[in-house]
Amino acid sequence: MSRPASLSAFRSVFKPLLTAATLLSTASFAFATATQPAAPSAAPSAPAAVAIEKPACGGDYNVWLEGVVTEAKAAGISDKALTELHKAQLDERTLKRDRTQTVFNLTFAEFSKRLISEQRLKKGRENLVKYADVFKKAEDTYGVPGPVIAAFWGLETDFGAIQGDFDTLNSLVTLAHDCRRPELFRPQLIALLKLMDKGVVDAGTMGAWAGEIGQMQLLPKDYLERGVDGDNDGKVDLRNSVADAVMTAARMLSELGWQRGEPWLETVQLTQDLPWENSIRTYRLPHSKWSGWGVKSVNGNALGADDGDASLLIPMGRKGPAFLSYRNFDIFVEWNKSIVYATTAAYFASRLAGGEPFLLGTPEAGLSTEELKELQNKLVVRGYDMGRIDGVFGTMTRDAVRTEQLRLGMPADSWPTRELLEKL
Repeated sequence: MSRPASLSAFRSVFKPLLTAATLLSTASFAFATATQPAAPSAAPSAPAAVAIEKPACGGDYNVWLEGVVTEAKAAGISDKALTELHKAQLDERTLKRDRTQTVFNLTFAEFSKRLISEQRLKKGRENLVKYADVFKKAEDTYGVPGPVIAAFWGLETDFGAIQGDFDTLNSLVTLAHDCRRPELFRPQLIALLKLMDKGVVDAGTMGAWAGEIGQMQLLPKDYLERGVDGDNDGKVDLRNSVADAVMTAARMLSELGWQRGEPWLETVQLTQDLPWENSIRTYRLPHSKWSGWGVKSVNGNALGADDGDASLLIPMGRKGPAFLSYRNFDIFVEWNKSIVYATTAAYFASRLAGGEPFLLGTPEAGLSTEELKELQNKLVVRGYDMGRIDGVFGTMTRDAVRTEQLRLGMPADSWPTRELLEKL
């Protein structure tokens, strides 16, 4: 999850030892591409809405189901799989989970602390040794380092231990029938039926609430189109085969655009004020530029020689943790659009690769959910497109915050504070 709009979507967090598939609910699918920053003379007007055609949804369930059956038959789905489809039921628990997204209220420090325990780091390092041959094969074939794959493996399912307790068929039927995002889930339902026809999974397959399956939590379409038989046993079993799961994840990351031999994230420290409006994830500059602005390694040493442009990533504002992110970091964002999740996964991978812990610093307190909603409403009044007012600190809110900070003469680090809220 570029990753098809399928996989980048659905992760939720509730307990520290649960998986990121249980840990991270639906991330934003629209990720704005930032360009070189400039202080605008006025707030932007809201762009015109673009109509996106959705498949039929909601209404009488049996009528809706017959429409799915017609589509499935056209896709070559067998009567056997369609019989199982007719047995499926709407799952209120799935809808409840889909509507609950409190994880987005966690800061990067809170989220990463929950997911990256010393025990999980230890287990990740042990697995890198235990399955060294598999990880080497994955890197040789696809160019993706073992620590990167192991980080996703650990966050998604605690290295295969917790793969979800939702009936996959019921969940996808429910989410495809629901009118919130049928265009995303209906193709996943058809793909699941194809997997059933192939004998790859059965009608009783269990997984995450949004339909992800296996140790890497892939949605059916990705399983169907990108699954790799890593252990050469003639089948792709992403639930029980570590080799299949690791090789498939490596293929996914490679197809998302992973650059062999390049870095992804570097923990740094900031020693002075700098033009904070330059701290945009997709705005990259050479090390020499960041060094000139007082950016140093986390140990206080000078940055290395320029070996590729980097962007300054400060997920909790200028006083909090700081990283330099490289273009391979974009692949973490493609896997999951949530910047908090992507940064946590990339940081976990860097720790598994021998990197240093981040410095927490003294970040300013963020806003509560209700305060973020208030901020979003104020930004809408000023002409910004906030999408749904949800109290989630997503890309549109972050970009609007930076623009308003510039307008108000505040340090434009994109971090929403009570001071900004009061000034608006």
